[in-house]
Amino acid sequence: MEAAVVRPRTIMEVFKMLPETTLAEVINNQLFMSPAPSPIHQRAVKKLLKALDGFIDSRALGETFISPIDLFLDETSNAVQPDLVFISKSDQIIIDKDGLHGVPSFIIEILSPGNPQYDLVIKKELYEKFGVKEYWIVNPDTKNVIGYTLQNKKYGIPVEKSGEIPSALLSYTFTF
Repeated sequence: MEAAVVRPRTIMEVFKMLPETTLAEVINNQLFMSPAPSPIHQRAVKKLLKALDGFIDSRALGETFISPIDLFLDETSNAVQPDLVFISKSDQIIIDKDGLHGVPSFIIEILSPGNPQYDLVIKKELYEKFGVKEYWIVNPDTKNVIGYTLQNKKYGIPVEKSGEIPSALLSYTFTF
């Protein structure tokens, strides 16, 4: 007798069947895959993690995670792998064996040269829709930063800086 083959019925089921290290995201029920990040991308993540994590830990504000980690904004059609995620103690996030479930306070994405519109438009709209309080986008080549803060359920006028992230949420400026 043959074993029953379980076939995925939804994109989220396909996503959950991918191998653990697969760089993939589901946004609005559409699967996006990407290659491994470049060394310049990883250097930017490392510098930002050191700055953010040191601040967060020294004040016991919450927890910081880096990609790849699955962040399920909902359970049916949106799972992303942000470069850096800050979860404050007040966030309603479930940290489970398969990832993070809920909406964090703060996300940083490092632009990839192949598809900057992905972070600048698609993810910005997604994070705004789900209510991420602060969203920062970093260009690792130029150190230019664009930041959005949620105001009345919408992102306000973007803040543009170079080499620093002035977080309104944390009342602190991170330099890198």
